[in-house]
Amino acid sequence: MVREVMWQAWDGPGLGHLHLAVRDSGIVADGMVVGVADERPFRLAYEVRCDAYWRVRAARVGVPGEPPKVELISDGEGNWATPGGRAVAYLEGCRYVDISATPFTNTLPIRRLGLTSGEAADISVAYFDGTELQPWPEPQRYTCLEKDGRGGLYRFLSLDGGFTVDLPVDADGLVVDYPELFKRVLP
Repeated sequence: MVREVMWQAWDGPGLGHLHLAVRDSGIVADGMVVGVADERPFRLAYEVRCDAYWRVRAARVGVPGEPPKVELISDGEGNWATPGGRAVAYLEGCRYVDISATPFTNTLPIRRLGLTSGEAADISVAYFDGTELQPWPEPQRYTCLEKDGRGGLYRFLSLDGGFTVDLPVDADGLVVDYPELFKRVLP
């Protein structure tokens, strides 16, 4: 399966594009975001690679057209390293990445956890805030509120900050609307 998806900023200028390839050998999400943060325009490119079970194996984040500013490799069990093999100890236990500039990264735990209606799970993510290219660990909770063949509704909660939002997703687990932040414009 290959999907092309676009989101726009809920309020103000901003657009995100995702090229998602899901194959038996693994998943590759390649995306770009242009927007405004702190009244300044920004561009952000990301690539997230997962194995066939949606375990994150690599993440690259940076500016389009330049080498990635952050490049991390994971064993899929929450252990991170640089491409040169140096351990990134402060991200130990983070099994997912969350790039705040795109709703795509919410798909990672939604697909990996496979929650049924009423189930919840606490996770730890390597969190990238806006255009800051320095991840830090953040605890989060996902709760499946409802799920059927057309998609579902998941509650996201940042356990540190208390921010919560209900996210409708399509059958592939991709966010349709992220209230106050993003709304799907294609398809």
